[in-house]
Amino acid sequence: MTPDDPAEIFERAIASLASSAEDALSKAVAEGLPDREEVVDWVERCKRLVLIERDRSALRSEVPALADRLRRLLAQVTLRGGASPDAVVLRFVERLPAIRALLAADVEAAFEGDPAAKSFAEIVVAYPSIRAIAIYRIAHELFAEGVPLLPRMMTEHAHDRTGIDIHPGAKIGRRFFIDHGTGVVIGETCEIGDGVRLYQGVTLGARSPRHGESLRGTKRHPTIEDDVTIYAGATILGGETVIGSGSVIGGNVWLMESVPPGSKVIAEPARHLVRQRGAGEPRQLQWDI
Repeated sequence: MTPDDPAEIFERAIASLASSAEDALSKAVAEGLPDREEVVDWVERCKRLVLIERDRSALRSEVPALADRLRRLLAQVTLRGGASPDAVVLRFVERLPAIRALLAADVEAAFEGDPAAKSFAEIVVAYPSIRAIAIYRIAHELFAEGVPLLPRMMTEHAHDRTGIDIHPGAKIGRRFFIDHGTGVVIGETCEIGDGVRLYQGVTLGARSPRHGESLRGTKRHPTIEDDVTIYAGATILGGETVIGSGSVIGGNVWLMESVPPGSKVIAEPARHLVRQRGAGEPRQLQWDI
């Protein structure tokens, strides 16, 4: 064979791709890679069940079917602490009514807080934030059970569909509402109280040290207490940052320190200067940001 023989080139490529080199991709394959389409289909069916399905006969068939499919998904990963897949499945099924109750309160908060909402049905079928929150609440239950990887795949599916990125490890209270939603990021160790409202582009994130792995497993994201409103583009960082209850955080604010309850935090407001025009010239506005 010549050096440029296609068969030889193919064999070299195949041998290299099939090698057992200890790089990050090889380690990922060794850890197990659940089928993404199966995970997405399961969480979408589960989302429909908790949001929409009320027919008793349909529930009699759908609940056991979802439980069986979850059991098969759990077989594709190694549960932390040696948990039994059957026990995890049963505890999850027991939590389905509580998940529904949380989502009902989220929908009520959206209807009460958004004057553009014309009906509860509109919110359930048309609001991307409800789709993202529903998948988060399902995934969070599995995350709390120590299920690896699957909850992340679920919330990343929601991120792909809605532009809203909620880590399944975040702890979020009742009556949670995200208005518009695109670009919202909520980190793993974030804690959010009841009655909190976020607008698009809000980041509840962590500071970024040079060696981020040193913070793995620690509280890295902010705590948002009850009845806080955070407007578009605000960024709040740090595990020790606490936004006190009843506070209002204005658009484009950058915060890395706590604020007491009832605070109002705004960015430096834009100012405009009016320059007088000369004869025959249009008046000009100069913005000083």
